[in-house]
Amino acid sequence: MPCLHSEALESMEPGSVSPGASPDAGAESMRRGIVNDSPMVQGTGWFFSPLWSPRSRLHSRKFGDGTTSYQEDAWLDDHSDFTRAYFLRRTSAVSCPQTEMSPLLSSFQRRSSDHSEALMKAPYRRNSSPLRSSDLNVLTLTDRRLASNLSVPEWMDHFGPDDKESHSPCSLCLPRCSRFQFSPCQPRAPVCPCSSSLPHPPQFFPPTSCGHGDGCPWMMGLLGEGLSCMGSLAELCQGTVIHVGELLGAEGGSLSLVRKHCGGRSSLEDVIALTSLGHLNEGNPYSQAHLELVKGIMGCVMATASPINLRDASEDPRFNLANDQTSKIRTVLSVPISNHRGEVLGVLLMINKRNSCDGSRSVFTNVDEKVLSNHMDVLGTVLDNVQLYEGARQEAKRSKALIEMAQVLSKEHHSLEVMLSKMAATIMPFTHAQYCTIFIPSEQTSDTEEKTLFSRVIHLECEELGSTCQIYRREHNLRNIDPSYALRTLSSMETLNMSKSSDELKRSLICCPVRNERSENVIAVCQLMNKQSRDSDEMEVFNRYDERLLEDLAVYCGLALQYAQAVQITEERRASIEVTQEVLAYHITAAEQEIQALQEATIPSAELLNILDFHFSGFGVPEDTTTQSTIRMFLDLNLVQDFNIDYKSLCQWVLTVKRGYRNNVPYHNWHHAVSTAQSMFAMLMATDQLQTIFSRLEILALMIATLNHDVDHRGVNNSFIERTHQPLAQLYGHSSLENHHYNLCVFILNNTGSQILSGLSAEEHKALLHLIKRAILATDLTVYMERRKEFFSLANKSGVSWKSEKQRDLLRSMLMTASDLSAITKPWPEQKRIASLVAMEFFAQGDKEREEFKIKPIDIMNRENSTRLPYMQVEYIDEVCYPLYKTVSRLFDSCSPLLNGCKKNRENWLQLADEQEKENNENISTDPSLHEDFKGETQTDQ
Repeated sequence: MPCLHSEALESMEPGSVSPGASPDAGAESMRRGIVNDSPMVQGTGWFFSPLWSPRSRLHSRKFGDGTTSYQEDAWLDDHSDFTRAYFLRRTSAVSCPQTEMSPLLSSFQRRSSDHSEALMKAPYRRNSSPLRSSDLNVLTLTDRRLASNLSVPEWMDHFGPDDKESHSPCSLCLPRCSRFQFSPCQPRAPVCPCSSSLPHPPQFFPPTSCGHGDGCPWMMGLLGEGLSCMGSLAELCQGTVIHVGELLGAEGGSLSLVRKHCGGRSSLEDVIALTSLGHLNEGNPYSQAHLELVKGIMGCVMATASPINLRDASEDPRFNLANDQTSKIRTVLSVPISNHRGEVLGVLLMINKRNSCDGSRSVFTNVDEKVLSNHMDVLGTVLDNVQLYEGARQEAKRSKALIEMAQVLSKEHHSLEVMLSKMAATIMPFTHAQYCTIFIPSEQTSDTEEKTLFSRVIHLECEELGSTCQIYRREHNLRNIDPSYALRTLSSMETLNMSKSSDELKRSLICCPVRNERSENVIAVCQLMNKQSRDSDEMEVFNRYDERLLEDLAVYCGLALQYAQAVQITEERRASIEVTQEVLAYHITAAEQEIQALQEATIPSAELLNILDFHFSGFGVPEDTTTQSTIRMFLDLNLVQDFNIDYKSLCQWVLTVKRGYRNNVPYHNWHHAVSTAQSMFAMLMATDQLQTIFSRLEILALMIATLNHDVDHRGVNNSFIERTHQPLAQLYGHSSLENHHYNLCVFILNNTGSQILSGLSAEEHKALLHLIKRAILATDLTVYMERRKEFFSLANKSGVSWKSEKQRDLLRSMLMTASDLSAITKPWPEQKRIASLVAMEFFAQGDKEREEFKIKPIDIMNRENSTRLPYMQVEYIDEVCYPLYKTVSRLFDSCSPLLNGCKKNRENWLQLADEQEKENNENISTDPSLHEDFKGETQTDQ
């Protein structure tokens, strides 16, 4: 309420006191807060207040005698230019007590003195002839535009001195602009101007006021405490309709709020349907035709975001009105409820204004429209805040639900049904659903009976227990559950929200499809049914918030289903792998007679087997001799004794490794494995220094690695495997063959009866497997080319201690490559024979590349270059083999036979190339650089 003491007295002009009272006495009485009976006028703005009455005691006669209808009030309200000037002149004739003016109001008056004088000089019209439209609505049009675009001080500058005083911060209602601030100033004497207990005539207020100014209980309640004092949203809307109905003297009203749908479409939902204000709790006197008319007007207001003021509804061409509509609805005023962003949140409509004098029907004026709009601005601000608060609260609940469902998904469960049941039980308290059902379709659908489309149904029921709820999982027969809505959702692949159903047991229902992220297929349907009201026993309708929660549940259900499918596929593949391994173990394991024969055989000595000689070759040696040679290597290195290897297990393991190599591969077969293992054995036995450098576990790892380094070789290299996208390439990515060799080596070591590592501790077993893997991966020539520079630099240093693991790992890698390439060091007849086997294997790969990829193979694998084999062998020795054997021989003198054999074979290949050129009578001479380069290397070695 506006202050009836200081604020009103400050609006008086200095020196204006009551007759018979001295200025000092008047000032003293003002300081004491005494209210005189003399009338007080704060400016012309009071005339525009809806509470103003022409029968006021301010005048000795009624204004406008002779005009008794309500049209007099409407005419005066609309012709603000005449009424403003008139009452400004009348103000000077009113005697008021003198008081000092506040500095703020004085500054307002000084800044707007010109505007005030212009109003004082406005022409006075004594006749009541109609005015031109350009002369009408000065305040209602101009001030509305200013109030919408200016801040508080700028807006107040457009009023006269008296207007400013009447629009002080304690008496202004909320303007249209959202930037206006509400003054915290509270009235010192909260007396209602309409109260009959006032000792003086009622005080009048500016046109944007509701009669109470800033002291309006409705506004103060909203701005002070919001919904905490107004109750629910429905109670707030009902109180709003009642307040503005009494304020405007309307017969009835309606209030609807905007609801936004999923597709961006907006519609109005009735909160307070069109109702007579005097019969809110009684039956509605308006017909369906009236309700449709009101709905159309409010829809137009929502679409245009502009007020509609129908002074005669029957004459408006925008609406087709029937006689029964116009009989009860004559005047209509509807304004939008907007937030500070200009978004329409709702629409308020009032009908049939009543004259305050005699109760006859009147028209809604522009001032009524302004007052109503200002009130709706306050309501829009409150509703916007309510929406923000409710949205934040719902998002907090939604986040909590998502976290709980994620926790359910992250834990292990015995079955998919248990996981889905826990997810459904998590969301039910948030949506207040009585039933939650998850339908899982079957893979094979039947066209004869629709109910057989769902193979599994998970059904949960919620029972409210005060502030808590108990959720039960019910086992139901498919026939007892209606899948019709789930089938509709399954076919439409869209969320289905049924507000009500014909079946009384399904008053509210919502279905949501569960999609597969990859295929976008619907793999399940989630259904919520019967939303329970927290305030009553009635069922509510699932809203957009419930839809979002159900869609979130659908996402997590989809993840759970896909996870379950992935687990099922993984388990099936694991079982398939176990079956495959079982079959492989059966076929790869040697026959019992073969194992027993090797176990009972007398193993010849290393000298008789010639395995101490660097010139030994496994090619051309009988298979019985190769297996016995392998057993002898483990025996002479004391590996059987040091690691408690069971002899029968050793025999079975050797025979199983032998069966792991493919016989149809020309070179990378069991004979190559034996030759590689023999070269490592010869270096270890010939060099005491190597057995000192390496531990016993490292020596065991080297022997196992050399024997298994090419197990199950396919006769092609890694490049071919990668280009053909074979499973090995997809499984390992790099060094595909070497990783496969290692994994098969481990498989054989773990095979029943071949467990030669059973005597090792867990730590030793783990360390040994790591050493074996590093050694087998080192046989990839790509790895060798990357690491050999480091090895050559290390070998050039004097006094290498080989104590660090990094140095020993590098040495083991180089020795593995030296053993793998040792065929180039064998005697010339054997070397020539092995080279032809290698060429046969390479040319076969080149033929596959030419046929399958339609590309030309590299020279070493191109069958068309078979005549250039000697030259390619020389290049191979110079680039790959010779630098390695030279460095190993420099470090360990006992390994020099490897270097010498490599040199002799180079000379033989070079001589063969020269002879071939002579035989072919070609004019192309041999490249002399081959001789010169190798001659320089030989001189350097000497």
